[in-house]
Amino acid sequence: MRTPWTKTLLYVLLTICAALVLYPVLYTFFMAVMTPEDASAYPPHIIPQSIDLSNFTEVFDIVPIGSFIGNTFLVAGLTMFGQLVTASMAAYAFAKMEFKGKNVIFSMFVATMMIPWEVTMIPNYLTVRSWGWLDTYQGLTIPFLATAFGTFLLRQFFMQLPKELFEAAKIDGCGHIRYFVSHVLPLSRPALGTLAIYSFLSMYNSYLWPLLVTNTPEMRTVQIGISMLEFQESTAWNLVFAGTALVILPSLLLLVFGLKQLVRGMAAGALKG
Repeated sequence: MRTPWTKTLLYVLLTICAALVLYPVLYTFFMAVMTPEDASAYPPHIIPQSIDLSNFTEVFDIVPIGSFIGNTFLVAGLTMFGQLVTASMAAYAFAKMEFKGKNVIFSMFVATMMIPWEVTMIPNYLTVRSWGWLDTYQGLTIPFLATAFGTFLLRQFFMQLPKELFEAAKIDGCGHIRYFVSHVLPLSRPALGTLAIYSFLSMYNSYLWPLLVTNTPEMRTVQIGISMLEFQESTAWNLVFAGTALVILPSLLLLVFGLKQLVRGMAAGALKG
């Protein structure tokens, strides 16, 4: 049985661990509001000596950060929607339909998760270039509209739905399409929410592919736009961190409000193999 002192010590240790984990994020926001003198001081200041909010407006003057964030939200949103559609349909076929070679095809499908993204990057780039999709939204989104991980995650969730539900729906006149739309999708909101958050954050933080397929500032995403705040002669780190704070704020809010859904969906998908 835990004594009050044991509980107090445990909470103190947890607080210290949480502070250590969160400090890089907190330091980003501290640097974002520092003056240039504070940001370049040596030894560096752990917390800001004064608050200068003009860093954020200066970032908007140097680079079109609003356009970059808009492009990133559009690309991440389209990718998220595409992955939800393709992964849910494929997962339903693997979980609820019977066809020849289903297990072999699913094994090959899951095995593609073992292939590093860097291996497929060059063939994808050559394909996108041959189709004339460089510097377009098609080039940014279409290679990511299907996901083996999402299919695996949703299949595990769909398999937990009772067979009696489909049999009852079939007696009521439901086919696979109506059963999928009217019953499976509404009952799978935790898993779908998990996949939506995961795919959105993955695409929001993507750097290498947007760097390869975009050439103009109008099509750049925010992860590339941040690098434009670094100059060859010198770098104002307070401006770089101000831009970084603007960039990570949407993903942090999404993670904070969707963390419970993300954990619940991952746990539900892992219960049955």
